[in-house]
Amino acid sequence: MRTDASSIGPGARADRGEAAPAPLFLRACRGEPVERTPIWLMRQAGRYLPEYRALRQRVDFLTCCRTPDLVCEITLQPLRRFDLDAAILFSDILLPLPGMGVDVTFNPGPVLARPIRTRADVAALRPADPDEAIPGAIEAVRLLRRALDPSTPLIGFAGAPFTIATYLVEGGGSRHFEAIKSLLFSDPPTAHRLLDVCAETAAASLAAQIRAGAQAAMVFDTWAGLLGPEDYRAFALPYVRRVFDAAARAAADTGADVPRIYYAGLGGGLLEICRDTGATVIGVDWRTDLATARRRMGPSVAVQGNLDPAVLLAPAEVIRARATRLLDEAGPRGHVFNLGHGILPSTPPDHVSVLVEAVHTHQGGHA
Repeated sequence: MRTDASSIGPGARADRGEAAPAPLFLRACRGEPVERTPIWLMRQAGRYLPEYRALRQRVDFLTCCRTPDLVCEITLQPLRRFDLDAAILFSDILLPLPGMGVDVTFNPGPVLARPIRTRADVAALRPADPDEAIPGAIEAVRLLRRALDPSTPLIGFAGAPFTIATYLVEGGGSRHFEAIKSLLFSDPPTAHRLLDVCAETAAASLAAQIRAGAQAAMVFDTWAGLLGPEDYRAFALPYVRRVFDAAARAAADTGADVPRIYYAGLGGGLLEICRDTGATVIGVDWRTDLATARRRMGPSVAVQGNLDPAVLLAPAEVIRARATRLLDEAGPRGHVFNLGHGILPSTPPDHVSVLVEAVHTHQGGHA
């Protein structure tokens, strides 16, 4: 693996005799003028890439997440194929669970050794420090900052407290999420204690990534849309704010301006409230068009998204047309192109190339 800052990323083509501007992705996150819309993709590293699948035939998933050299290799794989404008650390939002006292396996989705549903279960949990929560990831951040071209920022991330709590209580994925809803409504004090532990763990993890060199901080709240506005304000919002407050303090310690990105899955009914999380960028899924999202949230935040991942299964002309329509809808400023969720495992890599090229060549009134 290369560990110099000379070749991975679009800036490798730049004339190194000139002072480079701030990375395109960071400028877009800040709402600054950009010459084109930047693009990165949720789950851009991993399961749809042949090189990742070949590696996984030799190494199990958790070992990949916990070994710095492997984290670096997998994080860089999509950047070798595609001209993306940001890298995101290869990890998993449930990686901190063993450090909290709960074993988890992946087969392929997460399966917890035991669900957390009672006061005694919650009392037995502990907040995990970063070395326990994300073993190997902090060193991987440092390695990646050396390996990435300066024009390609590195995004660190954590799971939102409510989403982590949902997995803990359900014991994995779920169709109806009865267990977490039952806990929230029948025993709020225990639910809040659980959310406290999840928030403390996520905050420490994200702050550590920033101090190690992550240039943007993202919080994934996959299951936020399970909650109505009143319950979101009670059980999700204050805990996301705690995570982003910790991220902001860590950024201040480093002297860096670190964008804070929040993604709320199925969160179209929560967009106005999402402004109060402390995020500077709000990720939007494909169920809400970006023009509507912008009107509802106002100019104080940038937006990220929001192509339906299934569009990448369509013919090239459909991908180009959908990308163009989305870019026109979003406007030229304060927008980071992304999917509305992670890349599907069946996505052909060539289709990702079509999408990246369509975004790069779009003419939409940029500065």
